[in-house]
Amino acid sequence: MSPSTDERVTKLSVFEKAALQSGENTWQTRPVERLGVRSLFLSDGPHGIRKQAGTGDHLGLNASLPSTCFPTAATIANSWDVGLAHQVGKALGEEASALGVDVILGPGLNIKRSPLGGRSFEYFSEDPYLSGKLAAQYVMGIQGEGVAACPKHYAANSQETNRMTNNSVVDMQTLREVYLTGFEIVVREAKPLMFMTSYNLINGTYTNQNALLVKDILRDEWGFDGAVVTDWGGGDQAPWAAEVGGGFEMPSPGFGSVPTLVQAVRQGSLSERALDERVSELFSVIDRIPKPEASGHFDVEAHNELAREAAAQSVVLLRNEKSILPLRSGTKVALVGDFAETPRYQGAGSSLVNPTRLVSAVTAVAETDLEMVGYARGFTRDGKPSQELVDEALKLTGTADVTLLYMGLDELSETEGADRSCMNVPDNQVRLLEALADAGRRVVVVFSAGSATTMPWLDRCEALVHGYLSGQAGAPAMFDVLTGAVNPSGRLAETYPLALEDTSTAGNFPALGKNAEYREGPYVGYRYTESINAPVLFPFGFGLGYASFSYSDAEVGERGISVTVTNVGDRDGTETVQVYVGRDQHERTGIIRPARTLAGFLKVTLKAGESARVSVAFDEYTFRHFCVNAGKWQVEAGLFEVFVGPNVRDARSVGICSVGEGTNTGEGVSVVDNALFERMSVVQPDPNSLLGLENYASGDVKKVDRDEWMRLLDNPSALMPTPEGPLTIESSLSDMARADSSLARFVWRRMEGMLRKSEAKGVPDLNLLFLSSMPFRSIFKMSGGMANEAMVESILLIVNGHFFRGTGQLIGRFFKNNRAQKRMRQEFANLAGNQSQTNH
Repeated sequence: MSPSTDERVTKLSVFEKAALQSGENTWQTRPVERLGVRSLFLSDGPHGIRKQAGTGDHLGLNASLPSTCFPTAATIANSWDVGLAHQVGKALGEEASALGVDVILGPGLNIKRSPLGGRSFEYFSEDPYLSGKLAAQYVMGIQGEGVAACPKHYAANSQETNRMTNNSVVDMQTLREVYLTGFEIVVREAKPLMFMTSYNLINGTYTNQNALLVKDILRDEWGFDGAVVTDWGGGDQAPWAAEVGGGFEMPSPGFGSVPTLVQAVRQGSLSERALDERVSELFSVIDRIPKPEASGHFDVEAHNELAREAAAQSVVLLRNEKSILPLRSGTKVALVGDFAETPRYQGAGSSLVNPTRLVSAVTAVAETDLEMVGYARGFTRDGKPSQELVDEALKLTGTADVTLLYMGLDELSETEGADRSCMNVPDNQVRLLEALADAGRRVVVVFSAGSATTMPWLDRCEALVHGYLSGQAGAPAMFDVLTGAVNPSGRLAETYPLALEDTSTAGNFPALGKNAEYREGPYVGYRYTESINAPVLFPFGFGLGYASFSYSDAEVGERGISVTVTNVGDRDGTETVQVYVGRDQHERTGIIRPARTLAGFLKVTLKAGESARVSVAFDEYTFRHFCVNAGKWQVEAGLFEVFVGPNVRDARSVGICSVGEGTNTGEGVSVVDNALFERMSVVQPDPNSLLGLENYASGDVKKVDRDEWMRLLDNPSALMPTPEGPLTIESSLSDMARADSSLARFVWRRMEGMLRKSEAKGVPDLNLLFLSSMPFRSIFKMSGGMANEAMVESILLIVNGHFFRGTGQLIGRFFKNNRAQKRMRQEFANLAGNQSQTNH
């Protein structure tokens, strides 16, 4: 679905239309001043506005203007609070407008397929429903302030390893149910104005030019009518992308793609109508958002307080032996751990925010009624053991009632551009905890990380409080929880397995070759553990508090479930009521379906002893499945169990409901209102459809062999061959390791060495991480016009062992491209009436 062709578009030449399919520079679109079309300024901003003051770069290497660093999406997801998500989105919109930003590149809502995902801190959850509901509120909050939101990265962008060239090979049911549903919820509920495609391919086609993904699903099925933009440097074949509904390339490739687009129109491989639609979509975004005020001023204090509230509401209490928490007034506390002085409060990469302020735990403790006996570093971030630091911590903590040990993952463990190698916390931190426990210290671990870790050391501490990556006000927010000023109500938005081997993707993530094989199908996170009843460290939705709640008198009706929730504790508190559905175990089924899936949730705050009747409604996502053969959403008739409780494992079966006409409606069975299925057909189960898919049917996907996976995939062409022979424009720079040219191999060894040095320092080199996975085509896609495709072909000649021929070509093509870029820049400026470019 696209807007009707804008009248202004009819006044543009094909050359101008083609030029408007890419950016003017790193962050801005091209204006057309003669038509009154202004430039848009786009900025990173999943959890804060990252507008750079000087020369722009997409990795955040240059400093950005101060803005509020809110908790990351992985943190806010633990709040399960749609109202809070809306407030944060609103504040982001306010700051974007004040800083002159038109489009916020976020929120990010990719699925946490594996705990090893390096960018998990930037995404909400392993569950698409929770992700979609929270992301929709971000978008509505942002766009309510006159700023466009741009959800990302669409789609199946599950790993950072080879992220710009890897091919996500996934069956259609899994793709639709797990990896696209969150995006669907955002589009249908929040109507974002822009959408960002991911770097990767899906089943052999880059996402930005994937007709199924962009045209058939995003535009035609969901009704998205805004502009689709590539991830930075993620453009491939510009005419192809424009034809299917994508195509807007960022950052600026200069005018490198313009001749290709113009030629495609002339030859008929790209219809001018499609190009008109892409330009109309961009103009419609510009028309629907006012020019930002760019005053530079926003309520710094109010937004810092919101960041503190958001962090406090997202804290998850995971252990509290002998009710050591909350800490009483006057408790003598020792603060130990490098993170207490230098907090780990956000991720690394393009989302890096320059906070308006930053408070450490060592400073924040002064606001409390606790008595601080001192601070000891305890360990270094680089993971190197130090007995001296351990001894210093032991000496200090001997005078304290409670030791607050600040542990977690460092910046190198979680970063854009690289996946984690393991789920462990660094050994030097664990050894410190063990030394403190062996010395009889009462230890409360305050944990910081953006994704799940293993915790074999859990029983060595008396309490564990997880703040995730809590933003600039995370330290005082944590003390609000530790002292009981705030009753912890956060609940995990992802499963914590006992070990990496207990995850459905173990041994298959990250994929190191061309193809990332999603052999686990829909069994991601709790969908897997609950289907096979696997032991876990902490289940999805888990969290403790200082209050206790009971559930009673649950009833399943035609439109949802109602239950009485009672605060049976002696403190006021907040409970997150979670509803799950699953096929009745005695019913036949004809589809692959996890044992339980999240169907709804609601937060309720109750005073001590207070009760409330809580209702959670079913919706169109509750019972549906995607039928690959029919190519559409359906509802399988039959009986479903409904579960309610404080987490997925502690959710009790409270009723059976009958879905679809003509099914068993015996005593105690509620009939679901068929009005929920307006866009879907109701079908009878066909158990024969699961023949040969027995392990998928049971959820025991560790037993799935290649033959069974290929039956599920039903698309052998989705797999791409392992690259061999000479390097091509689609090869990544890391492929220079196998290049014919000794010079190219030397360059790659130097890059590898520089990466290892940055790792040894504990600081990720984002530029090198990006370059290592970047395909050669991105050299010209990200050059701002300094290079074109012909020049990259010359570079490839050099890399493939033809040094002199390639060098000669490169020099000649450099000067030819330089002249062509100047000519096209001037031509566009003259046609568009852009005075600023005319004077360039």
